[in-house]
Amino acid sequence: MPSLVFSCNESSNSLQPFSLVRKVADIPMGFFTFRERWERISGIRCRYESEGLETASAGSDLSLPENALPDFNEFDLSIPVNEYLGKYTLIEKPWQIFQLNQKAILFDYRLATSQRISAELPSHVKSIGSFPVFIEEGAMLEHCFINSKDGPVFISQDALIMDGAMLRGPLFIGRKTVVKAGTSIYGATSIGHNCVVGGEIKNVVMMANSNKAHHGYLGDSVVGEWCNLGAGTTSSNMKNTAGQVKLWSMYKKDFEFAGNKCGLIMGDFSRAAINTSFNTGTVTGICSNIFDGQELTPKFIPSFSWGKDGKIKYDFEKVVIEINSWMAFKGQSLTKEMIETLTNIYQKQ
Repeated sequence: MPSLVFSCNESSNSLQPFSLVRKVADIPMGFFTFRERWERISGIRCRYESEGLETASAGSDLSLPENALPDFNEFDLSIPVNEYLGKYTLIEKPWQIFQLNQKAILFDYRLATSQRISAELPSHVKSIGSFPVFIEEGAMLEHCFINSKDGPVFISQDALIMDGAMLRGPLFIGRKTVVKAGTSIYGATSIGHNCVVGGEIKNVVMMANSNKAHHGYLGDSVVGEWCNLGAGTTSSNMKNTAGQVKLWSMYKKDFEFAGNKCGLIMGDFSRAAINTSFNTGTVTGICSNIFDGQELTPKFIPSFSWGKDGKIKYDFEKVVIEINSWMAFKGQSLTKEMIETLTNIYQKQ
């Protein structure tokens, strides 16, 4: 049986901080990671050349860039996979993850709901709009509001949408995620599995197991896995001048323009204390403990920072202990492999 083989390119560096702790093909946006999306499209396994696959035969593998997002406005299962392989958009900058998330959600909705029937929307939920709303069995919706005028809404199994939450598509809510009472979410937003969210959120990709559980604004942003934003934390996503936002490239070690709207780009395992005020277009590395937020943060906070200015490096033993303490709230802990990955990054910094 043939397989899709991901080819490495510059994105493994240019998509930092999210490519620091995972392969590019395992970065999520929309409903799925790049790998999961192409496997669903093709029905065959996707792998990197270095991963090997005993069942793959020489000459039968199909090559695909690791950061390829299908470039089709309409999803049609009858289209041969070879046609998809020739038409895609490359996600080459971390801010493109939120900028193109609407495109990913619209594509992934069709992919996730093909030949499936939604659970019935509870009578106590107010819903308007012409785009579809899909509720997986086991999702719990209290007295909330859903607006699908601008795009579809997908609520996954075992998610909880509390009273007074206002959801506007295009929107994806992952498994076991809690949307707290009174939360306002605007599209195009993807909240990963096992998250807790509250306050006001707009055009955000939040990866699995992260929390923004309280009031505060988060817009035009990407938040990695196992992050936590304390109560009152807010990100600026637009300059007072309405000018172009510059973001620090961890790869190029220089600033790049990201458009006129960009909020927070936060690497995995990083946390911000209560009332942290993130500057427009702030980039943080991984495993940072960000506090002392009486003023706007710097535009770049390095990995393993203790505080907000990057002058103090987080003690690695404390990094592991404190990440495990956070993960214990959700019944998980760092794997041996992840500790080795973090150790290697820490030593090279």
